[in-house]
Amino acid sequence: MSKDSMPTTMKTPVPSLQEAIENLEIALPAEGDGLEQDEESIVVRVEGAWMKIRLHDYNEVFPIQGLYEKWVYKVLQCGSPAKIRELLGEMLKRNDTDPANLTVLDLGAGNGVVAEELAKIGIREFVGVDLYQEAADAAERDRPGLYGEFVVGDLLDLPVSEAGKLEGRTFDCLACVAALGFGDIPPVVFASAYNRVRDGGWAAFTIKSDFLDPNDDSGFSTMIRGMIAEKVVDPLARERYTHRVSPTGSRLEYTAIIGRKMSDIPDSLIPSQG
Repeated sequence: MSKDSMPTTMKTPVPSLQEAIENLEIALPAEGDGLEQDEESIVVRVEGAWMKIRLHDYNEVFPIQGLYEKWVYKVLQCGSPAKIRELLGEMLKRNDTDPANLTVLDLGAGNGVVAEELAKIGIREFVGVDLYQEAADAAERDRPGLYGEFVVGDLLDLPVSEAGKLEGRTFDCLACVAALGFGDIPPVVFASAYNRVRDGGWAAFTIKSDFLDPNDDSGFSTMIRGMIAEKVVDPLARERYTHRVSPTGSRLEYTAIIGRKMSDIPDSLIPSQG
């Protein structure tokens, strides 16, 4: 075929997510030893050059198709989405709740891994919330149509265009998996999301077990213990489990909580900082 006769509309096809995961070249840097969980990084080959990316710099992670899945789920063996699916599915069944009737507010939605897991138990309607446009773009790229809406921004200070996506919606469940603490989602933002769920609805979340220690200063320990004591939430299931391993192979312990919302979180239980 001559150059002049070649089609002008030919485009390089976007690879499937699985193809992207398999083709990515990554390596964990030796300096991962001794780093805090939110300081972990990786090096990845992009267009022939190696670049270093920190795990919590999600605006850099999500644009690289397959990086989050390969890094967090294949290398670091993250099991949190599957754990919350298992526990929530069990509690819904015990309480004769049809998952197909739930609208889930997915806080810290990322690129849709958690919603994809929850869809396996029959949940059909998801609204994602994340700080990063890159997360919304990645979710639509790799899991098109999973979210009915995807809200980008700080839940406490949303642009008018994003806030409108939440107006008039009733949420039956809050999902927040492996996103609390480390400055990503503070207690006040979690409380704002929780309070958008109807009374009698569900809360399904995971948190690093250290953040539930009475001596922890993140604010979550005091708030969650207060929520239980004041019957803001009825905790139906609580399980400590291995969230994932660190680059050195040590286990990171988290706690999964499934509860029924009994009332809004009052201002008196929300830490002023943390």
